[in-house]
Amino acid sequence: MSISSVIKSIQDIMRKDAGVDGDAQRLGQMSWLLFLKIFDAQEEELEDEQDNYKSPIPTRYLWRNWAANSQGMTGDELLGFINNNLIPDLKTLTAPIDSNPRGYVVKEAFSDAFNYMKNGTLLRQVVNKLNEIDFTSSEERHLFGDLYEQILKDLQSAGNAGEFYTPRAVTRFIVQMINPQLGESVLDPACGTGGFLACSADLLSDQVGGDTDKYNLFQESLRGVEKKQLPHLLCTTNMMLHGIEVPKNIRHGNTLSKQLSSIDEDDQVDVVVSNPPFGGMEEDGIEKFFPAEMQTRETADLFLQYIVEILNEKGRAAVVLPDGTLFGEGVKTKIKKMLLEECNLHTLVRLPNSVFAPYTSIKTNILFFEKGKPTKEIWYYEVPLPEGVKAFNKTKPMKLEDFAACTEWWGEGKNIKAKTKRKNRVENEFAWKVDIQTIIDRNYNLDIKNPHVGEQINHDPEELLADYDKQQQDIQRLRNQLKGILSEALTQK
Repeated sequence: MSISSVIKSIQDIMRKDAGVDGDAQRLGQMSWLLFLKIFDAQEEELEDEQDNYKSPIPTRYLWRNWAANSQGMTGDELLGFINNNLIPDLKTLTAPIDSNPRGYVVKEAFSDAFNYMKNGTLLRQVVNKLNEIDFTSSEERHLFGDLYEQILKDLQSAGNAGEFYTPRAVTRFIVQMINPQLGESVLDPACGTGGFLACSADLLSDQVGGDTDKYNLFQESLRGVEKKQLPHLLCTTNMMLHGIEVPKNIRHGNTLSKQLSSIDEDDQVDVVVSNPPFGGMEEDGIEKFFPAEMQTRETADLFLQYIVEILNEKGRAAVVLPDGTLFGEGVKTKIKKMLLEECNLHTLVRLPNSVFAPYTSIKTNILFFEKGKPTKEIWYYEVPLPEGVKAFNKTKPMKLEDFAACTEWWGEGKNIKAKTKRKNRVENEFAWKVDIQTIIDRNYNLDIKNPHVGEQINHDPEELLADYDKQQQDIQRLRNQLKGILSEALTQK
């Protein structure tokens, strides 16, 4: 049976269980089971490679000792073992990160894990189906890596969980353009299921070869933080599938719950690749960790400030942000001013408005910037929809080849030094350049339309609402100016 058939069978079995309600719970249930099976496959490899290797978790909780035997525990016995022993004990595992890093990873992965299934016989059937996948086989592990992408895509159908998935084409394009190098630290401060980090892992692992020192560098290269349990567990598993033996640098927590001023050189990184949550509000009090003049509860605005601060002096970043960040005023203006003064925002790639459909049709952009020098000019590139395509959707998502023209225009290449990559850019029907004075004169409004395209009628309700909001802001600004002029005139009288 193929791996895809195994996964489909597991999902069908779970649908029969009264305790599992909806796609999100099915994915949550399957995720911790997959984690334990993949973890045990790694344990077996380490036992073969190292003399006197000792598992970081009690041996009774290793997959082979309770799950691998198809005639093993089932029914109420299996439910009792999982609910009363396995999950509680792994949640409370004594596992310091320094002395027991693999145990620490397990403890973090299970911090909020939950067994939703109420039928122990069906749970045994799920376990037996998972046993049909051999994670010690490099071929099957590779095949499962591709299938794992499909599992992550299923999150798009799981209500709010869709926020954790960035289309693979976008993550691959961004990582390809940023081009992280072995020895650099790569961070996604809102890593979700780990799409950006997985793409980075693939690129970095190609640079390892058979060198032990390079392999050790690779193991320490990737960092991520995720606030919610399900995507954190999926990301941890994703990293294990992409060659990170001990993904201890994938933290479960809120990136923003740290005083921005407390970030020091030891915290800073070389590269940030991220699609931080946008359109939402942080919990009360989080804004207090940020400078008084730039405090806001809007998540995307806080992440942008954090990313600029966490980059080292020559660090570079690529961040997905909505149109609202580009044209927004007030605190947004101050944040953009800070960004342009502290970083070189050299490229702004405008994405088609259906990239994240059907979960949002808000237009999004990728901001590429390098810290250490102020912005002098910004290159814009508008990625068009492919010919004959009116909009992307779940069944026909954006593909990497849709970025091909942008990649060619960019002048990207693995053997091209960073400083010379962008020297030969030219304007065309999709690309244009804007100098910093124009941006300043626009009060740091970065929402600059393609000058090579005529006026287009747009019927998208979310974009129309965004335009309406912008118009209201402009009107209010004019009112304030008029009030100021009238007040000054009356004072002079």
